[in-house]
Amino acid sequence: MPISAPLPASVPAGPRLVLPGWTPEVAAAVVAGVRRADWAPDFPAEGDRIVARLLARDPGGPGWGELGHRLLVERDGGTVVGGAGLFPAPDDGPAAVELGYGVVPSRRGRGYAVEAAGLLLALARSAGASPLVAGVEPGNRASERVLERIGMRPNGTRDGVARFRLDVGSGT
Repeated sequence: MPISAPLPASVPAGPRLVLPGWTPEVAAAVVAGVRRADWAPDFPAEGDRIVARLLARDPGGPGWGELGHRLLVERDGGTVVGGAGLFPAPDDGPAAVELGYGVVPSRRGRGYAVEAAGLLLALARSAGASPLVAGVEPGNRASERVLERIGMRPNGTRDGVARFRLDVGSGT
């Protein structure tokens, strides 16, 4: 079912995606291995299962907040096609957040990761979070391009993972 009704201001929305927060019901279904009709055939991916377990373990934790975990839902059809979120990143500063995202293989190559990352960048900016950081596993050039397209720049490596950074307040 297409999403055309007005969305709450707390739900980031782009031209093709909306990013509602996870619900306890969705997290429980993922943890239990129960499939829902509004999920892409390859949702949840491994990263989504990890997020669901984290959320289920910490019902009052930061993963449920404004800067927490979100689902990627196609406006046209209302299908869940991945997840994304902002996570506290205290090693990078007291107001730092780390961006994470994943799009199921059946929906890759459509620009969804860039759209979701841009929506979360705007959310981080409106919440006063800065810097925005992200890590990319070696060889994942597609993810590096996503981060570069929203203005993030390489910032060294940590534990063998390429780090990217954007000082959100200044846009640099």
